[in-house]
Amino acid sequence: MPNALLSIQIIPKTPNGEDVIPYVDRAIEVIQASGVKYQVNPLETTMEGDLEELLAIVKQMNEAVTEFGSKGIISQIKISYNPQGVSMDKLTEKYRP
Repeated sequence: MPNALLSIQIIPKTPNGEDVIPYVDRAIEVIQASGVKYQVNPLETTMEGDLEELLAIVKQMNEAVTEFGSKGIISQIKISYNPQGVSMDKLTEKYRP
């Protein structure tokens, strides 16, 4: 069972002040390629998995966005960690119709 949820908001500094969406899309592509369970929300993306794996994905995301052309990135992260297990579904099931 996954032991962590990690929500991340990537705020890239673009070279010429252009739209950040293509940079954010690149970061989400890294998550998609990782194979972890994730959910994209309007202001952040939440991943579910092993904490070490999720932190490695964050590193890959930052590297990918700088390789894409960003001059720098702020990554705002929230982590829920429970060695006995944690899941997005369990935390949100009471809010689903």
